[in-house]
Amino acid sequence: MIYGFIGMSLLFVAIGLAVTEKNSKYILSGYNTMSEENRMKVDIRAYIPFFRKFHIFLGVSLLLIGSPLTYLISEGVGGIFLSVYPILAYIYFFVTSRKYSKGISTKGNTAAIVIMVGTLLFVMGMIGYGLKEDKLIFESQALVFEGHYAETLVPSEIQSIELVDQLPQITFKINGFGMGTVRKGYFRTKDREVVKLIINADQKPIILVTKMDGGKIFYSARSNTNGKVIKELKEALPKVTYKQ
Repeated sequence: MIYGFIGMSLLFVAIGLAVTEKNSKYILSGYNTMSEENRMKVDIRAYIPFFRKFHIFLGVSLLLIGSPLTYLISEGVGGIFLSVYPILAYIYFFVTSRKYSKGISTKGNTAAIVIMVGTLLFVMGMIGYGLKEDKLIFESQALVFEGHYAETLVPSEIQSIELVDQLPQITFKINGFGMGTVRKGYFRTKDREVVKLIINADQKPIILVTKMDGGKIFYSARSNTNGKVIKELKEALPKVTYKQ
């Protein structure tokens, strides 16, 4: 997580330092597509210092606030901050920057604000959905994983179920959601094996469901202990092989 904060912080600081009054008409988004007449209406001399200070402050504050949130509270809180804070900052930026372009239609600026607000709502919705506990339930002699990566397995599709001490070493995410200790989706391991993770919380041991085709699903509950889930599984699906 800390590398994400460092990378984003350096990016914002670099953006702030890269744009100058001389090169603004070539690389400053929006300004570089204006007609010469409209550029004359923009107080570019005042805007560039504002632009620079905003991005440098955003980069520095992102790192200085985000890192303590991650280490003192949780990676989940740090992840939410990393996702939401820059969007909120840019909404402020677009609203405040209007004063530097008086006499020019603000439709583009308004559209940018609307897009950023829409993005914020979408991101918050995705985070809320991703952090929601995906439960493991049993119905009609089947094992059902809830959520976006839902899957239903009948006993004949299950090779074994067991508790393992830890996850395999994960190298990267193929398709999924990851924030703090919550991981959901498909991930590649150090051994180049693709596994499905539905990890709602950092709880050990972890439930491993191995399918007949060799596929593996690692599951960890949040509102219940994994040991209790296994016990309920044995009662609901007694024909499945359970490893000790």
